[in-house]
Amino acid sequence: MDHAAALVAILSADPIRHRALGLVSSLELPDCWIGAGFVRNAVWDHLHGRSPSCLPADADVIWFDPAQAESSIDHRAEAALHALEPSISWSVKNQARMHLRNEDAPYTSAAEAMRCWPETATAVAAHQTEDGTYEIAAPFGMDDLFTLMLRSTPRFSGNKHGVYLDRVRSKRWLETWPRLRMADDYG
Repeated sequence: MDHAAALVAILSADPIRHRALGLVSSLELPDCWIGAGFVRNAVWDHLHGRSPSCLPADADVIWFDPAQAESSIDHRAEAALHALEPSISWSVKNQARMHLRNEDAPYTSAAEAMRCWPETATAVAAHQTEDGTYEIAAPFGMDDLFTLMLRSTPRFSGNKHGVYLDRVRSKRWLETWPRLRMADDYG
């Protein structure tokens, strides 16, 4: 089974994640995905032979539309999602403005914004299409995610490498998922 098919199977089998993907799809935001820990943790749990863990502290919903870059639109989307499912802590961010916060060049899509996330295994997202199928965005592929490899993205390999290492330590991933490995060239 290829990684995309495996990820779709993992997300489809998890009732909470399946429902969350449907709720986000109902907003009909352009270039819209749920990513980061929402996807990563589900895969790592699966590969560790565990039942799906609870969702991370927040469900990262990303979308992209430069014509709607006001943060108030994100707040309205979060409120709509919270009204539909109050048990999930929703975090909605239009990536068309996030380059300013991250001190990057402007992004041209949600997937391009994911290239500036700290870890390759985190830079994976999914969305549900109108016909109920899933699509996956993974600008660095999914090998690191499925081989339990922690590796910084190129954006976090230079002067931001310490931020990546701090994240690995503070999130305690190596303790939570003991089969994870740090990439030799970044450990």
